[in-house]
Amino acid sequence: MKDVNKKDINIAVIGLGYVGLPLAIEFSNKYNVIGFDISSDRIEQLNRGVDKTNEISSAALNNSKNLKFTDNKRVLKKANIFIVTVPTPIDSNKTPDLNPILSSTRMIASIIKKNDIVIYESTVFPGCTEEVCAPELEKISKLKLNKDFFLGYSPERINPGDKTHTISSIVKVTSGSNKATAKFVDNLYKEIISAGTHCASSIKVAEAAKVIENTQRDLNIALVNELAIIFNTLDINTNEVLQAASTKWNFIPFKPGLVGGHCIGVDPYYLTHKAEQSGYKPEVILAGRRINDSMGKYCASIMIKKMINKDIKINKSKILIMGFTFKENCPDIRNTKVIDIINELQDFNIQTEVYDPWVDIAKAKKEYDISFIKKPKSKNYDGVILATPHDIFNQISDHDISTYAISKQFVFFDVKSVRDNKLSDIRL
Repeated sequence: MKDVNKKDINIAVIGLGYVGLPLAIEFSNKYNVIGFDISSDRIEQLNRGVDKTNEISSAALNNSKNLKFTDNKRVLKKANIFIVTVPTPIDSNKTPDLNPILSSTRMIASIIKKNDIVIYESTVFPGCTEEVCAPELEKISKLKLNKDFFLGYSPERINPGDKTHTISSIVKVTSGSNKATAKFVDNLYKEIISAGTHCASSIKVAEAAKVIENTQRDLNIALVNELAIIFNTLDINTNEVLQAASTKWNFIPFKPGLVGGHCIGVDPYYLTHKAEQSGYKPEVILAGRRINDSMGKYCASIMIKKMINKDIKINKSKILIMGFTFKENCPDIRNTKVIDIINELQDFNIQTEVYDPWVDIAKAKKEYDISFIKKPKSKNYDGVILATPHDIFNQISDHDISTYAISKQFVFFDVKSVRDNKLSDIRL
């Protein structure tokens, strides 16, 4: 690739969600940036200084003078560096759904020019960038990789809702389709990442490094989830066991819970898909996935068991679900496992009311076909499940929660064991 003058760099960020928007903001402090999203509503909101993901403040949006938002792909022709930050979900069979990334790739291919660089940040299986995306770019653009255009891969490390570990404070892995491109991509990210970068030897290495980050975390959570199930059968408090074990310096303090969201509950399937394509059947990774995917139903089952033990009539009983997003203090409802609790309870003809001030109700209604209440009612529930411990919920006193109960035979389930009190009848 030929040398690119810093003044000539024009960046287009494709996809303005939890990953793309913060990245576009950071790069706009150094370069001219076009932020592109296929959602006209999203573009209209950002142009008004509104970020519904709550990742970027209105002040930061309004002060980004070098950043232009658009849903018009013709505007992208001004760019010479394209950074793809679209979602990479799984389908109903838990196999990779590459439609978003392929759609973005084809769009870029229709406008890419000689010497342009395409950098992918979306989580994929090892080999996807060069074996799936590159051929699409070549076929549509009629250009040749590493002769006419170049590829980079720098996996995102955004943690939604985390205001401490922001994009610039997390070491960034970088890579390129050849040595010159790898160096260019690494230097590009060094401009905005104060924590520094790590230039991987190949795109495949960078892809693999990303996908195992969340696979490792998934397996660790699966272990403590299985331990919680075991300790529950033995009538042992899991939280107390973990506190005791954590006194050893090398014990890793993971906690049991629901594993949802777009990363931990999804990324391992990208790795296992590629492994199976290569002729290897993963055992440990898929076992961990099965445990974590079953925790919603398990939570519902132990809630029902406790209600029966308290002589609460199950049929047409009413339970308040506090929290629906996949994690606390974040509006993200993608792949939330709280829905599994709700569905299982409803299968037993239990009525559920869902309360979550963080949720975009219209969006959740459309995606999951459930309704939300604006405020819990007093003396209205046989039980409460604190599924997502938002700070706003943790500020509610034990007394106020107890006023939700129809009778003294009330069950309170603190799924993530965040409340240090005697109110909790069940904890994982």
